Amino acid sequence: MDADTARLEHKLNRVDLAADAADGAIAGYASVFGAVDLGKDAVERGAFAKSLAARGVTGIRMLFQHDPAQPIGTWTAIREDARGLYVEGRISTEVAKGREVLALLKNGGLDGLSIGFRTVRARKEARTGVRRILEADLWEISVVTFPMLPEARVTAVKAGRLPTEREFERWLVRDAGLTRSEAKAVIAGGFASLRRRRDGASADTGLAETIRDAARTLQSTRGRQ
Repeated sequence: MDADTARLEHKLNRVDLAADAADGAIAGYASVFGAVDLGKDAVERGAFAKSLAARGVTGIRMLFQHDPAQPIGTWTAIREDARGLYVEGRISTEVAKGREVLALLKNGGLDGLSIGFRTVRARKEARTGVRRILEADLWEISVVTFPMLPEARVTAVKAGRLPTEREFERWLVRDAGLTRSEAKAVIAGGFASLRRRRDGASADTGLAETIRDAARTLQSTRGRQ
C-alpha cells in the first residue's frame, strides 16, 4: 500500500446491496447523505460531484477490504441521488477472490460496503461536534466484513436465503429499533408467517423489503396501543 492510499479515510454507511448469482452484478448505496456515524462525521449531498466528474466511474476501484492489491471487479455506475451515493458494479467471477467474495455476500459472510476517500472541504458544528463533509475526493469503494456503524450492513442479497431466527432477531434489534424482548415476541408469533409470505412473494421482492414491511406494520401496531 503506498503512502497516498494509506492516508485515505474510510466510511461505512447503511446499504442495500443485491448480488446476482448468475453474473456477479451488485447494486446499492455506498454512502447515505446526512447520516452521522460513530465518528461524528456526516457526508453531505453533492460531496462527491467534483470527484466523480474528474475521475469518472472507471477511475473508482472496486476493492476487497480497502486493499489495493485485491481488486475484485469494476464499478459500472456511480452517481449521487437524493438519498446518497448509488453504485452498480460487477464482481469478477473469473478470478478466485471475486468468486469467494460473491459466495460470501450470498451466504451472509460479508455484508458491508465502505468508501475510501480524502476530505477536501468540511465544516464542524460547534454545538453538536459533527463534522459535515462537503467535498470528498473518492478513490475506491470496497466490499468489507465489519462495518463501523451497527446499521452499516448489507440488508439484502438477491437469490439469497432466509435469515436464521438469531440473524432475524439481530436485525430487528439493530435496524428496526425493537427491544430484544419485542424481537423475540415477533419471532415467536410472526416468523413462520413471514417465512410463508417470503416464499409466496415474487422473485423481484427483496428479503430486506419484506422484513421492513413486517417491522413497519408491527411498529405501527405498537404506536396505536
